[in-house]
Amino acid sequence: MAALPLLAAGYRLGRRAARTRSLAGLGTPVEHATFETLHTASLAAPPLRAGLTEETARKSARRLRTLLGTDALLLTDHESVLAWDGVGEHHRAQIVERLAGPVETGRGEAFRLTCEVPDCPLRWAVVAPLTVDDRVHGALVACAPGESAVLVRAAGEVARWVSVQLELADLDRSRTRLIEAEIRALRAQISPHFIFNSLAVIASFVRTDPERARELLLEFADFTRYSFRRHGDFTTLADELHAIDHYLALVRARFGDRLSVTLQIAPEVLPVALPFLCLQPLVENAVKHGLEGRTDKAHIGITARDAGAEALVVIEDDGAGMDPALLRRILAGEAGPSGGIGLSNVDERLRQVYGDDHGLVIETAVGAGMKITARLPKYQPGVHSGGLLPRE
Repeated sequence: MAALPLLAAGYRLGRRAARTRSLAGLGTPVEHATFETLHTASLAAPPLRAGLTEETARKSARRLRTLLGTDALLLTDHESVLAWDGVGEHHRAQIVERLAGPVETGRGEAFRLTCEVPDCPLRWAVVAPLTVDDRVHGALVACAPGESAVLVRAAGEVARWVSVQLELADLDRSRTRLIEAEIRALRAQISPHFIFNSLAVIASFVRTDPERARELLLEFADFTRYSFRRHGDFTTLADELHAIDHYLALVRARFGDRLSVTLQIAPEVLPVALPFLCLQPLVENAVKHGLEGRTDKAHIGITARDAGAEALVVIEDDGAGMDPALLRRILAGEAGPSGGIGLSNVDERLRQVYGDDHGLVIETAVGAGMKITARLPKYQPGVHSGGLLPRE
């Protein structure tokens, strides 16, 4: 929908230009002009999706000037020119002086340029504000040899299209900040009791079995290093399972034979990318509910298998289970911090990254244990184990 105003503007301007070209074999002149408009817009969009800066303005200004067919085009912030493409840059100060009104009111303005340079083609300028959420971020300024109602309308349409790209950039930044905040929440949730108990177990082995204490201390260091790493919003299934192995080594050192763990991992799914700290909270939940209120042995099963276009990860325990009504409140974020922030956090992040149909599937009942299934697409635009890639 956002492309329709741009298409209309390009259609009108391109129709005139296309009549003068030789287009044998490339469809009608109008079809050719429409294609060129869309192609040029597709080239201008990626820089703008990173926000409005000097660099992104410089990269997109030439494409935007091509769309409008003007002698010069400027992109500005509130008070200065970020990029100037075309001729007549000696008009910079004059245009900057006229920015205050449109930037303050959010309404476009057209005005005559005064110039003493004989061969300068610029005699008219159109200022179209760039707005996101009713806030003016800057302006698009198109300069031409003379007054043109078509240029005024076309500059406004292109400015609205640029504003949509800037709004998408804001959404991408908000999405990244949200993911980072959720990861911080998970890190904060790493139980102080788990840390205390792990160090207590390690201390208990220092005199009786120094080598075992050393091994557990390395497991603890590796687990905490992974959990508090500062790079990347995504990781691989192999790295996540490796961190889980460190976590379970510390848990088994504490509970001994009371906890048994079975892993069945298909090698072909190990490279699959997934949100960082996505599975470990599910395993921690299984440990908690598997051992809660029990004196006999508990079992946890972790399975990861190939399911065509997806990797299917299942984590289940034979513990106390949960009332499904309580589980629904937890996933809705209504159960409070003690209700299981890990489950709701992971469920929400999976939905954000892969879509609502990829949330956690949880089967449970009181006294019946819990089975959690996560479906991870093998290939997803924007998901890469090195981090969060900008969307096309």
